[in-house]
Amino acid sequence: MKDNFQSEALQRIQSALEAARLILSHFTPGEIQTEYKAGHDPVTEADRSVDAALRQELLQPGEGWLSEESADDLSRLDKERVWVVDPLDGTREFVAGIPEFCVSVAMVYRGKPVAGGICNPATGELITGSLESGVTLNGRPAQASRRQGLQGALVLASRSEVKRGEWKQFEDAPFQVKAMGSVAYKLGLVAAGIADVTFTLTPKHEWDVAAGAALVESAGGAVRTLEGGSLVCNQKSPLLSGLLACGPLLADELMQAISAHLPINSR
Repeated sequence: MKDNFQSEALQRIQSALEAARLILSHFTPGEIQTEYKAGHDPVTEADRSVDAALRQELLQPGEGWLSEESADDLSRLDKERVWVVDPLDGTREFVAGIPEFCVSVAMVYRGKPVAGGICNPATGELITGSLESGVTLNGRPAQASRRQGLQGALVLASRSEVKRGEWKQFEDAPFQVKAMGSVAYKLGLVAAGIADVTFTLTPKHEWDVAAGAALVESAGGAVRTLEGGSLVCNQKSPLLSGLLACGPLLADELMQAISAHLPINSR
């Protein structure tokens, strides 16, 4: 891999996110027509418009593409470099006018997310970074939390999971739980040190987490699958069992704390 590869990828990510931000400025959250895909997942014209813009800005010959809003071309499996994107993560929040959504872009090299960026146009937050460069929040250096224990830690939870009652099991935990939309946005906030931890016990897709995982690791944080291993992307099936991300000093305690609550096939 060329020395300037991640730097070039990061520049392309920043340009693509700016293009996406401009497109989204023409849509008003909470006032947009919504359709529903199989599984009752919402999709809007904004999702599709951003997807097309990201593809135009990012994809170059010899690279692969995986997006929530594009047909999956399995030729990506033969590529070393693959863009994994979610044009609008948190579409439910976008439709409801809740400012917890973002555009999520990752460069995956040989299965590893090495550079990423998320842009939340509602809050004005832009979090970008690579394993080589570290992470910035709106242009300023940022790093993952250096908290040493879960006592008092801020843990970001899926609003949908909380509504379904899946987080009741953590009511007596030593950490503070805050429900929020968009897993990519939550991962970005952990990378920037705004929150200490986020995790999900329900399956997610690569496009949900690849950019955020790249950011957390670039910020010195820890990312693990529910099985305790490293995240590997550009798999034939992009569905993952779940993921946790946190400051570097919390990973072991976090795995121990949630192990009793993991699905049986993830223990």
